[in-house]
Amino acid sequence: MINVLSKEIYNKIAAGEVVDRPYSVVKELVENAIDAEATEITVEIEGGGKKRVRVTDNGKGISKEDLPRAYLPHATSKLRTAEDLFTVATLGFRGEALASIAAVSRMKIVSKREGESAYSLSSEGGVLSAVTEAAGANGTEVTVEDLFFNTPARLKFLKSDTQEEGEVSNMMARFLLSRPKIAFTYYVNGKLKYRSYGDGLESALAAVYGADTVEKCYEISTEKHGIRIYGYLGNQNFSKPNRSYQSLFVNGRFVINQTVGAAVTNAYGAYLMKRQYPFFVLFLEVPAEIVDVNVHPTKADVRFADNQIIYGCVYSVVSAVLDGNSKALEYLVSNKTEKRAVQEEIPIPKAEVKSTFPESKPQPKMSYEEAKKELSFDVSPVGGRTPAPRLFQENEPFKMKVSAPAPQEKDAFEENRAFLLEKEKKQQEKIDPATLTYKGELFQTYLIYEIGDDAYFIDQHAAHERLIYNRLVARTSSREVLSQPMLVPFVLSVNSEEYAFLVRQLPLLCELGFEAEEFGGTSIKISAVPLDLQNIDLDAFFGEVLSSMETYNGIKLADLLKDKLASAACKAAVKGGEHLTDDEAKSLIREMDGDMGLRCPHGRPVAVKMKKSELEKLFKRIV
Repeated sequence: MINVLSKEIYNKIAAGEVVDRPYSVVKELVENAIDAEATEITVEIEGGGKKRVRVTDNGKGISKEDLPRAYLPHATSKLRTAEDLFTVATLGFRGEALASIAAVSRMKIVSKREGESAYSLSSEGGVLSAVTEAAGANGTEVTVEDLFFNTPARLKFLKSDTQEEGEVSNMMARFLLSRPKIAFTYYVNGKLKYRSYGDGLESALAAVYGADTVEKCYEISTEKHGIRIYGYLGNQNFSKPNRSYQSLFVNGRFVINQTVGAAVTNAYGAYLMKRQYPFFVLFLEVPAEIVDVNVHPTKADVRFADNQIIYGCVYSVVSAVLDGNSKALEYLVSNKTEKRAVQEEIPIPKAEVKSTFPESKPQPKMSYEEAKKELSFDVSPVGGRTPAPRLFQENEPFKMKVSAPAPQEKDAFEENRAFLLEKEKKQQEKIDPATLTYKGELFQTYLIYEIGDDAYFIDQHAAHERLIYNRLVARTSSREVLSQPMLVPFVLSVNSEEYAFLVRQLPLLCELGFEAEEFGGTSIKISAVPLDLQNIDLDAFFGEVLSSMETYNGIKLADLLKDKLASAACKAAVKGGEHLTDDEAKSLIREMDGDMGLRCPHGRPVAVKMKKSELEKLFKRIV
């Protein structure tokens, strides 16, 4: 039997495609405000957006007659015919957003068109009230409260308030950048988070990332083969630990696109250290007929008619700017370039490794179609990696042939087991430190101890590193962490996504010995560090943590942070080449408690044993 679903049920199902989290609500409402030609937009969220979202704009507004239609599914003012889908110029166009949000929340719209009165219409779980006259300025105010109140299963799977807030804040930063001529005001739980004044991209960039970031970037603007490319590129010495500082806007829409991402990353290839990523805020304006924005309901990506042209244009522009060749002067915004050159008294830097990417022919007004015929770009890096060698067919069972031991022969498995047990026993060897005689050092790295007919060579760095790490782990486990206050607190400024991540980890950081707290905006203040890591490089430490931020979301952070602390312990330990006094050397072996099976946190052995007989064999005293 086939059932026809009721309006209430299919609206809730449809809402799942469009509205999955609070950030989806904010995204849809802000995009509607932008499409309504607003020049001022205010966004307020509470409880990560789960409790309340309010978006106010000064756009064209909604008439009294259209208010009820705004709540209907597939009702839109942005499309009329199917052909309009292929030339979409607005951010929203499906007509699903308001209906989907209303179906899973308590929602109220107050709107006023110029020269008309203001009217209000409320909805609870998609059930509309009557349209009533209200007070309000020109534009629209949409308030969404108690998101998913009528779908508790969906509500249960939302993230914490801090995480949801982080996603909304990250998206709002993109809005400030994508619409620099709109004045945005963004509040979180009543506190101002972002404010821009609609006075240009440089001002918006400073509002999101700080004025110092602007000074570390090249501003570019050019048109190449009918495609306009403009925005900001981090200079050769300005990189970030993850990709959350990369913003791409295609025809005003924020997207994550593999073709453009690969082009920029490959252009920076000669300049980036391992696990570092370029900073960019890049805009592409392309003819509507060569880009498909109707790929997914979230509109998180676009599809280009020809990836080769897009890849080639972006790569050639970015690499020319970074390499500092003559073409760069055509792409750089001259006043900023000249200003930077005067301030720093240096020319545009040139790389030693020149780009081998083929230059386009000197036809500045070449159209997209002409370029498509003229250019042939190698886009093999786009969209993935070289496949790994094939070992087995898909779903092919792994077969291993096992032979039983032949009669009258020793069982090989038992021999292996005995060998491993003996090896483990040797590795766990412990000696009373009082019985060891210190005989000196070798190469200011290895400490030599003698007992009977045995000699032990101790790697002083590996031993000290292991001891520091053990203390950290033991104190963390027993909650007896000792901290060293800092004379001057360290303030870590990050973006919204990184901030939300670090706020979730504050309790764990405190357990590990850090005194860390929120410090306004998107900053974290560190006032104390673990006593054993008082010389830790906090910039490097948090850079490593944030560089694998995406990985931490799926793996137990405590284990991964211990790995980072192991690296910090390595830096804090006494180094090879540093001279230890006799007392320091004896103190180290006492701290080891004579455990000769220790390994450093990275797996290297701390001690190596050599018997007198082995040494005598080397000198041919015995055979």
